[in-house]
Amino acid sequence: MIHPCLAPNIVALGGMNMALIGTAARLPNPGETLRGERFYTAPGGKGATQAVAAARLGANVKMVGRVGKDVFGPTLLNALKKDGIDVTGVAEDPDHPSGVGMIVLNAERQNHVLAIYGANLQCNEDQLLAVEAALNGAHILLLQMELPFALSVAAARSAKARGVITMLDPAPASDIPHEAFPYLDIITPNQPEAEYHTGIMVNDVPSAKAAADVLLHKGVKTAVVKMAEQGVYWASREASGYVPAYEVEVVDTISAGDAFSGALAVALGEGRSMEHAIRYGAAAGALAVTKRGVQTAMPFRGEVDELFNRYV
Repeated sequence: MIHPCLAPNIVALGGMNMALIGTAARLPNPGETLRGERFYTAPGGKGATQAVAAARLGANVKMVGRVGKDVFGPTLLNALKKDGIDVTGVAEDPDHPSGVGMIVLNAERQNHVLAIYGANLQCNEDQLLAVEAALNGAHILLLQMELPFALSVAAARSAKARGVITMLDPAPASDIPHEAFPYLDIITPNQPEAEYHTGIMVNDVPSAKAAADVLLHKGVKTAVVKMAEQGVYWASREASGYVPAYEVEVVDTISAGDAFSGALAVALGEGRSMEHAIRYGAAAGALAVTKRGVQTAMPFRGEVDELFNRYV
C-alpha cells in the first residue's frame, strides 16, 4: 500500500445507483416470462464504483454527487465510507429517489443494464461548487455520463484551469457537444460507445485505431478504446499502443470498465506512463470480472499488483 501522503488525489463526479441484479440463462423475449437463477443487490453507479476502485488501490478519493432521501441513500453512502472515501460532497435530495440500475446477466455473464438515474439527474450548481473545492490539490477528475452533462463540462473546464487531468467514461452513450471534447484529457469508450461517438463499428485493433483517430480529431488528448476480451487500444497525438486482455475466468462483467477507469486514474496520478497505466487498468478490469457484485468486485492493490507484475 502506498503512503497516504504520496497517494494521488482523485475527485469523482458521477452517478450513485443501487444495483438490482438478476441472473438467467438468457433474456426473455417480449411478452415472455422466464425463471431466473438468483437475485442480489449491490451499491453501484459508475461514478461511485470508479471511486471505490481508486480508493482500494490507495488513492485519496472525494465523491461528489446526489442520492435520494430514501432507503437506498444511506446504503450508498455507507458503502463509500467503508472504503475511506470522502462523501462530504454528496447531497441528499428530499424530492427525488436514489438512482437504480436493473441488471440481468445471461449464461455468458454478459450484462444488460437499465438505469433509472433519479437524484443523479438533479445534480446542479451545488455539486459544481463541491467539485471546484475538491479540485484544489487533485490529480485526476473522473467523469461519466450519468449526470446532466453540462455540469460535467463545467467541471472539466474548472479542472483544466487548475491543471487537473480529466478522464471521461462516456457511458451511458449520449451526445457530447463538439466544444466539450478539448476539455477532455482522456476518453475511455467501450466498443458500442466508440461506435456511437465515431460511427465506426469497433471489432478489432484496426477499427479501434480508426475510432481513436476520430476522437483525437474531435479534440481529446488521449483516446482509450476498450474491447473487452480483445484488449485495449489507445492513442494520443504523440504515441499509441495495444494492450492485450489478461486471461481470467469470467464470473460477471458488470463493472470491469469501472475497475479499469479507477486503476488507470491511480496509475496516472502516481506518474506512470500511459502505456503502463493502461496495462495496470486492464489488470484491474480483468480481476473485476472474476467476482460478483458491483463495488464489491473492485480489486485491492495487492491483487492488481500481483496480476500486473506477472505479465511485465
